[in-house]
Amino acid sequence: MFGAFERAIAGRYLRARRGERFVSVIAIFSLIGIALGVATLIIVMSVMNGFKADLMSRILGLNGDLSITGTGVPIQDYNELASKVAGIDGVVSATPLVEGQVLLSAGSYSAGGLIRGMTPADLQRLREISGNIISGNLADFHGDDAIAIGVTLAERANLTIGSHLTLVSPNGAATAFGTIPRVRAYRIVAIFDAGVNDYNASYAFLPLAAAQVFFQMPNAVSLIQVMTRDAENVRPVTRRIREALPDQPLRVLDWTQSNNAFFGAVQVEQNVMFLILTLIILVAAFNVVSSLIMMVKDKTRDIAVLRTIGAGRGAVMRIFLMCGASVGVTGTLLGTLLGIVFALNIEHIRQALQSVTGTNLFNPEVYYLEHLPAKLEWPQVIQVIVMALVLSLLATLYPSWRAARTDPVEALRHE
Repeated sequence: MFGAFERAIAGRYLRARRGERFVSVIAIFSLIGIALGVATLIIVMSVMNGFKADLMSRILGLNGDLSITGTGVPIQDYNELASKVAGIDGVVSATPLVEGQVLLSAGSYSAGGLIRGMTPADLQRLREISGNIISGNLADFHGDDAIAIGVTLAERANLTIGSHLTLVSPNGAATAFGTIPRVRAYRIVAIFDAGVNDYNASYAFLPLAAAQVFFQMPNAVSLIQVMTRDAENVRPVTRRIREALPDQPLRVLDWTQSNNAFFGAVQVEQNVMFLILTLIILVAAFNVVSSLIMMVKDKTRDIAVLRTIGAGRGAVMRIFLMCGASVGVTGTLLGTLLGIVFALNIEHIRQALQSVTGTNLFNPEVYYLEHLPAKLEWPQVIQVIVMALVLSLLATLYPSWRAARTDPVEALRHE
């Protein structure tokens, strides 16, 4: 498509000579602009992908892909129901839970929290908790006074293994003087780090039997938490569970219904960021247009000479197409390399910047997660590369067409 003669002329034009350095500087800035735009787009989209994937895995890992609750009443015969649900195609596990909101109190500290009652075996299978125990041991998670809490709660309330945490439930016993809240102190046997600051600050776990006593649910549970093989395609499993439980007063709710607004907002933000950052590449592409127009203006006499010695309009157009495309391709490749390297090492870079500046660049209380995640989606990277190359190529069309339309007679008239 491009002959040796055209490549040689394009290469000569790209190398700055005395008196032509201004045009070359503009081309260099165009290259840098495209590289920074591509790198920024890859880095930001990788962080957004990592944030969404990490957040989804942690939230669904603790809350399950779907839940089965009673319609206003606790679930009786929960073991039989859990076994039936666990046998449905696509279901990995079905875990009975007792869940309730309480006031967490220790010394001068008090805050709202969520208590979950699980059997020791079920909590051991919950890898988000059992795989992240930083103090204590889940082997002690049994009896009527054991409790496991998050690391943020432990730090705020100054609690350690063996300390006592008081739970206050508003649903107490009715007396002649009104409702008396239920109050009970529990001994801390394990401290976990779930990786999500809100869970570390407000979630606590009791043995199932102890939770049933505290929340006054004898031989009953609040819900059954279900994990599936593929959380992205949870709706067919939800439909099969509903079909398997047609006549029971139960409500089946999956994560697409309970957390759809939250994850939908993340997806919208990701799309908007992609659109906004694409404008950076578009601005750099306009720089390519301006640098090529100036190059065509500067090389008008050279174009006329090329035309007079036999070069056709197509050859002239291809020469300037190669000049612009070289800037676009080089900038895209450099930006892709920079973006991939930065995205793969973004957590190490964050920690290095924090150690140098002495500031917290990723506060878990603000950003929900406790580390800066990044996940490269290669189809997305390819999409960015193709988009940058297409924009760069389109930016070269008009200046190249203007160069090809140059009239050699008019160009050399006053020479």
